[in-house]
Amino acid sequence: MNPSTVLPGFLNRRRQGLMMAALAAVALGACAPPAPQQTTGAAAPAPAAAAPIAAPAGRYTLDPDHATLEFRVGHMGLANYVARFTRFKASLQLDPASLAASSIEVTVDPTSIRTDYAGDYKAAVPGTPYASFDEALAQSPKFFDAGQHPQIGFRSSMVEETAPGQLRVTGDLSLLGKTLPVTLDVAVVGSVAAHPFLGRGAIGFSATGTFDRSAFGMTELLKPALVSDAVAIRFDGEFHQDAAQGQ
Repeated sequence: MNPSTVLPGFLNRRRQGLMMAALAAVALGACAPPAPQQTTGAAAPAPAAAAPIAAPAGRYTLDPDHATLEFRVGHMGLANYVARFTRFKASLQLDPASLAASSIEVTVDPTSIRTDYAGDYKAAVPGTPYASFDEALAQSPKFFDAGQHPQIGFRSSMVEETAPGQLRVTGDLSLLGKTLPVTLDVAVVGSVAAHPFLGRGAIGFSATGTFDRSAFGMTELLKPALVSDAVAIRFDGEFHQDAAQGQ
């Protein structure tokens, strides 16, 4: 088998792997799993802002032009395979005086998965009904099955400040028809009372975490372990205070 076609060739020959699932949901996060299927924090987030949060209380919406949501899985024990989602939304209810009273909600479009696979997918997987590797991951019932599950969601249930500028956000991740608890690590990267161009409050976060895809029923390529069960996610992005509240 040509090594350059190994990854996509997995899909129809039991040799390909999933990459992640939502951060599904992210935008805030932390670690500390209370249940066996709960996640724990992954790599350390960006350094947190030590100063008090300057952004005023209110509802904030993610700026899609300044946000990234990516995930990675181990590939055959050789390296990490990294991909991303390009369409996702998030809303934040911020209370800087009592972060425990804050909340976050995120939705992700699984059809927006991007792997940057540069090979000829249809040649690598003869007879595939999918035009590209990205489409196969998004639509195949073995992976994100977007036709049946068009949205990945995350809704926070608890926010804790573990240190100045450091948060632990626990919430419910909904993926492939299952909803399970997930905990993520988050750093407050920065905040301002008035965005220089918008004149409204703004705040930015970096969030990381991990979860097991098998907990949501995504078990393709686990036996043998060609692709890891553990999925690591990372989010970086800015939130802007809604216009009606920032005037």
